[in-house]
Amino acid sequence: MSILTLTKHNFKSEVLSSKVPVLIDFWAPWCGPCRMIAPLVEEISKEKGEEIKVGKINIDEHPDLAQMFKVMSIPTLIVVNEGKVTASSVGLKPKESILELLNA
Repeated sequence: MSILTLTKHNFKSEVLSSKVPVLIDFWAPWCGPCRMIAPLVEEISKEKGEEIKVGKINIDEHPDLAQMFKVMSIPTLIVVNEGKVTASSVGLKPKESILELLNA
């Protein structure tokens, strides 16, 4: 499944109403660690296919969504399942740690 660009316009339908867990990557183009974690998030999106959704939120373009999740540092990864946050992680992490978030 391809990575979704999440905005305030599609957030409710793609995340809060999702039937599968959603891995959200909060990032910014100027963030070096964000660029380093991006390929890992893409790999997970391809490997997990229909089991999960993966979305990215550019905090510069959507500060309201970052504020809603109290994102203070990036990259921040948050898993939302059935409309509730089930796991989160801040900073650059190995792929295995990201996968563990999905199993939390």
